[in-house]
Amino acid sequence: MKPLVSILIPAYNAERWISDAIRSAIEQTWDRKEIVVVDDGSKDRTVAKARLFESDCMKVYTQANQGAAAARNKAFSLCSGDYIQWLDADDLIAPDKIARQMHALGDSPNKRVLVSGEWGKFIYRYERAKFVPTALWTDLPKVEWLTRKMEQDLYMQTAAWLVSRELTEAAGPWDTRILGDDDGEYFCRVLLASEGVRFVSGAKVYYRASGASSLSYIGNSVRKQDAQWISMGLHIAYIRSLEDSERVKAACVTYLQNWMVFFYPERQDIFREAQDLARSLGGHLEAPRLSWKYSWIRVIFGWRLATRSQLFLRELRWSAERLWDRALLRIEG
Repeated sequence: MKPLVSILIPAYNAERWISDAIRSAIEQTWDRKEIVVVDDGSKDRTVAKARLFESDCMKVYTQANQGAAAARNKAFSLCSGDYIQWLDADDLIAPDKIARQMHALGDSPNKRVLVSGEWGKFIYRYERAKFVPTALWTDLPKVEWLTRKMEQDLYMQTAAWLVSRELTEAAGPWDTRILGDDDGEYFCRVLLASEGVRFVSGAKVYYRASGASSLSYIGNSVRKQDAQWISMGLHIAYIRSLEDSERVKAACVTYLQNWMVFFYPERQDIFREAQDLARSLGGHLEAPRLSWKYSWIRVIFGWRLATRSQLFLRELRWSAERLWDRALLRIEG
């Protein structure tokens, strides 16, 4: 009998997108599947829209608002699949995504192999998603995968993975303390329990870029900054538990430096901790550098205004891109 694949969809205030996400799950050509939606206390019509699709293999559950990680843990506790496909409520998976990945594993799959695939960003028009290969889009041992991720500031989108139940149970639950980077930390643990990553070309995920409204967007949120720092410390501990070579230490320092822009100068406490950690790794952290567009603001008005201007203009650009793409969607009918 073919393995059962559980497609798990956490949802919160996703009435605009949940129907499309569920349809992409239902349309999977891998026929042995179940779909579990867990609504995390939405205040809109997410639950009503999701329940329109309920069937023997598609169930909707609700819980009080506890966060995305808690909703994912609830979804996993309710599923029966041999393999797990995570899918956020505003993203889509290509109809043959799961089938391609399952076929790549073969008739007698190694349950400790972690499977990944392609992902591309879009806003409203998924057919315009841009699939840009990175150094992670290939078969890799787990240490090499983590090292490249941290050296080059890369990631694999949540829905791109297909995970055996054995690996899922070995990794443990999603960490409810972590907000925007809960998937990054979680899949580090999945990777640690694995025997490496198998990349499946053509297994596509369509990732909706939400900009400043995204859960992963840190901005000036102290709560998200604290959560991100927890995730970063865990990332470094995980990779060093596998290998503590000079290359790995250097990758950890690069990783710290790349992320300091989200903490400096407001969070001097985190910046000092990061400096101490970098020194223990044989490296050195500097204050983040601003691009020429904002450096003159720093010289005249100081770091705080310069970084806030950077955040404001980034959010303004995202809003303009979303409005333009939505307008084009309407024009195209």
